[in-house]
Amino acid sequence: MSGLQPKVLVIEDDPQVRKFLTITLTSHDYTVIPAETGREGIRLATSVKPDAVLLDLGLPDIDGTEVIGSIRSWSKMPILVVSVRDQEEEKVKAFDLGANDYVTKPFGTAELMARLRASLRDSIVASAEDTRVEVGDLCIDLAAHKVSVRDNPIKLSPKEFALLKVLATHAGKLLTHKYLMQKVWGDAQADDNQYLRIYIAQLRQKLEIDPARDQFIVNEPGIGYRLEAPSKTT
Repeated sequence: MSGLQPKVLVIEDDPQVRKFLTITLTSHDYTVIPAETGREGIRLATSVKPDAVLLDLGLPDIDGTEVIGSIRSWSKMPILVVSVRDQEEEKVKAFDLGANDYVTKPFGTAELMARLRASLRDSIVASAEDTRVEVGDLCIDLAAHKVSVRDNPIKLSPKEFALLKVLATHAGKLLTHKYLMQKVWGDAQADDNQYLRIYIAQLRQKLEIDPARDQFIVNEPGIGYRLEAPSKTT
């Protein structure tokens, strides 16, 4: 993350919303880079390389989904969609293109800040030099095919590990059912979620002490799953 204050690119054409987001983010110690159009946002994302992007979909020049696709072609920076569009198909499309999260307008400031913090914190991607992914107490060695929780080894089947690997290399990001099916089972099974539900349930049984409570694998009904550290309860 760049500097002491994370840089957030806000791509929003409504001046009132843009001003509100700027004031809110600045008060939470973020540096804001504003953009009024999609093309301006793409240019700034390339030149400034922010730590995260807040993106409206209804832009005056190009649709926000084009912005997601453009940024995802070269960067894994977190992209949070902030849009009035609340249809499930719109959300699925945004996630399929690479959005990390989706907040529907109107939104609560506390929720938006929490989602932004989570995306910045949990945007863990394995690189060629680092094949070890840690999400809370869960540790995945991608090269050695080893998994442990609280230093206790967990035995997974090849298919279970393959599914966990996809989730782990995109930790903190919501992955759609179709994306997971394509990556683990191939294009022929992309529209059949039955296997996915079964293997997600099996992973939860092995990774989580109480699968009904704090979960590493979080379900977004109708959309997909994300891997993240369970919230701590007191």
